[in-house]
Amino acid sequence: MRLQATLILALLMLATPPATMAQSQKPDYLSDEEEEKVRDAQDPSDRIEVYLTLAQSRLDRIAEFRSKPMDPQYDNGGYIDHLLDQYISLTDDLKNWIQDQYDSRNDMRKGLRKALEVGPKQLEDLRRIQASPDPYAADYAKSLRDAQDDFTDALDGATKALGDQVKALGELKADEKADAKSEKERTKEEKKRSKEEEKLRKKERKQNPPDEDEDQ
Repeated sequence: MRLQATLILALLMLATPPATMAQSQKPDYLSDEEEEKVRDAQDPSDRIEVYLTLAQSRLDRIAEFRSKPMDPQYDNGGYIDHLLDQYISLTDDLKNWIQDQYDSRNDMRKGLRKALEVGPKQLEDLRRIQASPDPYAADYAKSLRDAQDDFTDALDGATKALGDQVKALGELKADEKADAKSEKERTKEEKKRSKEEEKLRKKERKQNPPDEDEDQ
C-alpha cells in the first residue's frame, strides 16, 4: 500500500506543472518594459510597429557595440550573436502576428506599409555588419545570415499581405458603395410610391365625398 501511494503521488507531481510553468512566461528576449509594450499594442498595425521598433533596437545595440574598442577578455562574438538571436525571435513574432491577423482578416495596412518602409533599412544594417567583419565575425556568422533570410521572408510576407488587403478592402468599399446606391434607389422608389398613393387617395376623396351627417 505504501508503494502504491508513493507511485500515485509521483504521478500527481508529474501531472501538475510547477506554478512558474503554469503561468504565462515572458519571452527571455524581451525586457519587462518591452513585454508591456507588446501586450498593450492590441491594434494589428500598432503591434507590427512595436515589433519593428524592438527589432531595430537590437541592430542599434550591435552597431554601438561594434563602434567601440572590444575587450578581448569579453565574449564579444557571443554578445553580438545573442542580440542577433533576439532579432530573429522578434522577426518570428512579427511574421506570426502578420499571419494571424491576415487569417483573421483584420485591417493592418498601416502597419504593413510601415514594415515595407523601414524594412530596407534593417536589411541594410544587417548587410553592413556582414560587409565590415570584425575579429569575432565567425562567432555570429550563421545568426547574421539567418537574420537576413528571416527578415527578408517577413518583408515578402508583408508585401503579399498588403497587396491582398488593399485588394480585399477595395472590393469591400465598392460593395459598400453599391449597397448605399441600392438603398438610395429604394428610398427614392418608396417616396415615389407614397406620393402616387397620396394622389390616388385625394382623387378618390374628390370623386366620393363623404356623406353629410344626417343629424346636421
